[in-house]
Amino acid sequence: MKAIILARVSTKEQMEEGQSIPSQVRRMREYCEHKDISILKEYAITESSTKDVRKEFSNIIEMIEKSKEPVALITDTIDRLQRSFKESVILDGFRRQEKLELHFLRENLVLNKESNSADLLRWDMGVMFARSYVLQLGDNVKRSIQEKLSKGEFPGKAYVGYKNITKEDGQKDIILDQDRQHFIKKAFEFYATGKYSFKSLAKKMNKLGLTNYPSKKNITTSQMHAIIKNPFYYGEMLYTGKLFKHRYDTIISKHLFDQAQKVIDGYNKQNYKRTGKPYIFRGMIKCAECGCAITPEIKKGKYIYYHCTNFHENCNNVNWVREEKLLKPIKKQLQNMRLSKEAVKKLKVELRKIHESEQDYFKQSRKALERKLSTIHNRLQIMYEDRLDKRITTQEYDKLCLTYKEEEEKIMDQLNGHSKANQDFYITAGTIIDLSQRAWELFESSEVEEKVQILNFVFQNFSLEGKNLVFQTKNPFAGVIEYKKTGKWLPGSDSNRRPID
Repeated sequence: MKAIILARVSTKEQMEEGQSIPSQVRRMREYCEHKDISILKEYAITESSTKDVRKEFSNIIEMIEKSKEPVALITDTIDRLQRSFKESVILDGFRRQEKLELHFLRENLVLNKESNSADLLRWDMGVMFARSYVLQLGDNVKRSIQEKLSKGEFPGKAYVGYKNITKEDGQKDIILDQDRQHFIKKAFEFYATGKYSFKSLAKKMNKLGLTNYPSKKNITTSQMHAIIKNPFYYGEMLYTGKLFKHRYDTIISKHLFDQAQKVIDGYNKQNYKRTGKPYIFRGMIKCAECGCAITPEIKKGKYIYYHCTNFHENCNNVNWVREEKLLKPIKKQLQNMRLSKEAVKKLKVELRKIHESEQDYFKQSRKALERKLSTIHNRLQIMYEDRLDKRITTQEYDKLCLTYKEEEEKIMDQLNGHSKANQDFYITAGTIIDLSQRAWELFESSEVEEKVQILNFVFQNFSLEGKNLVFQTKNPFAGVIEYKKTGKWLPGSDSNRRPID
């Protein structure tokens, strides 16, 4: 039997603790000599075992697969070979096929086809402890990052216009880059005029002398886009999708940043108008056959047809449907929302009853929340007096105070939610009645952009089944149609999802 020796380190600390690659290799060579095992190949890995792709590990697996005789894979300890169970599946498969023996020196563990359950359990436990170590490291990193963010410190490389430094006490910090910060401000000012694209702005700033630090390479178009979108320059850092205030000097004002964002939004809208034709159902309909988008095209210079984007490949829905045909069921459903004057009066009465019921619930809920809020304020006052009289420690007071403040914020959110719901009721009820009486007329007289807004407001889940447009009417408009049919207001009902002739 021949052996593959695997030595691995991933940190400087391991080098200092006598776990260097030469130390590992020496011990494994002595082991092979003692066991009279010849060495087929030696691998030295300096990468982390938690990486998704480990090139050297893949080479070892390939060598075991191609070997015509059993191979001994020798490592100093289990965590030098693996720190997750995904490798165990592959290695255990080779072990069962008598293609592989695993030798772990420090654990004094040899695994082969004849290994008993106790030895296999030792292997699993070793992997589990190694994985636990990796997870703990990850938790420590997360805690460290959260601590930095709470202090207003950025846990990463400084952006262009700033630079990372190491202070005399060894602490890391971020300071303004005096050679580049003025370029960043000028870039925002240029872009806020609306006269530059990101490409032209990058080109201009490179000519003025803005470069990366410390490489001095030119700023790319994508970098310029990232700079103009980055809130760090006015005082907030974006990390994992959340904004945190930072403690570093700012380069621009929030007002200038907002002006630049308005230009970005306006440019996107202008770009759409330049490149996109006004189709009513653009991006709105899915193919019922394959789920791909239904796309519009102009035929014969003036007629708009819709078809599945996948019809050349696997989709059986090869129909091309005129936009006028798709609009027929929309027209019928919008016209179905028109109520008689008598029905409008009755609907208003029912809506008023619903509102009165909501108001009663709102008042009762608000009173209960206000009582809770009053109790919290009383407790905070008592706690404050207890702290002054030293009946509780400052630490105990701070801990209790934090708990009550969190509860107070939750109650305030609930109160605000009740107020918003009450306000939304008035807006929604008025919109329903107004739109239901002249929905088709509004739609027919609107521009394409307004037509799209009305469709998205009233309907949902558009799909094309053959040549039939299928969709659902949203609540509460489905309730209006139901009221016209039955005389009962059912705000929770949906229309059946079916083609409308």
